[in-house]
Order: sequence, then C-alpha cells, then structure tokens
Amino acid sequence: MLYMYDKSLALDILEAIIISANKVQNRCCGINTSDDFLEDENSMIILDSICMQLIAIGQGIKDIDKLTDKSLLVNYPSVPWRNIAGIRDVLSHNYFDLNAQTVFGVCGENIEELINTLETIKKNLSL
Repeated sequence: MLYMYDKSLALDILEAIIISANKVQNRCCGINTSDDFLEDENSMIILDSICMQLIAIGQGIKDIDKLTDKSLLVNYPSVPWRNIAGIRDVLSHNYFDLNAQTVFGVCGENIEELINTLETIKKNLSL
C-alpha cells in the first residue's frame, strides 16, 4: 500500500499514544469509583497524572489525523476518535471544571478498546 504520509512518523506517534494509554490503564488500577479519585491527596495526584496522559493521547490523535490528512483513523470507526481528541481540549482549557466521573468512565470503559485498536493500527502500518 502506498502511503501519502510519513509512515515512520505515524508509527512513532502511535507508539507514544500506546505508552500513554497503558499508563492510564495502569494508574486506574485500584480506582473502583470516581469518588476514589477524590479520596485523598494521593488519589488526586493519580487523577492529575491520568489527565495529563489523556491530554497527551488527545494531542497524539490530533497529530496522527493531521499527518495522515484524516486518512488513517477513519478506517477504524469503532473508536470515537473525535471524542478522544476533544477530551484533550476539555482537560486543557477547562481544567477547573474537571469531572472525575468522566475520567473514571474513560478509564473503565474506553481505554482497553483504544489500546487494542492502536496496536492493530500499528501492526497494519508495519506490514
């Protein structure tokens, strides 16, 4: 397949996103409800660190979309790419309106599917 973009750079960005997504998944271990993020200072530090990784993931998704002229992610419609990129904007620009329940939902419901899809994309690009 002929790629009209720098495939090596796309793979590098995908790898960075996968690393961040794995950090989110690992840091969510032991968090059973959104209230767990607000329990104490250490829990809030975990929430902050997860938010930073979600910002990085959202930016990476934007970067991939720009690099590929929106031609790559569209092939994987099971993932809400626009929402993932959008959470970066919400967390970056409206941090004081942060909703721990939203972050908990991302961790519990979406991160594993995201990781699996990113690994699939990476594998497909590596062929």
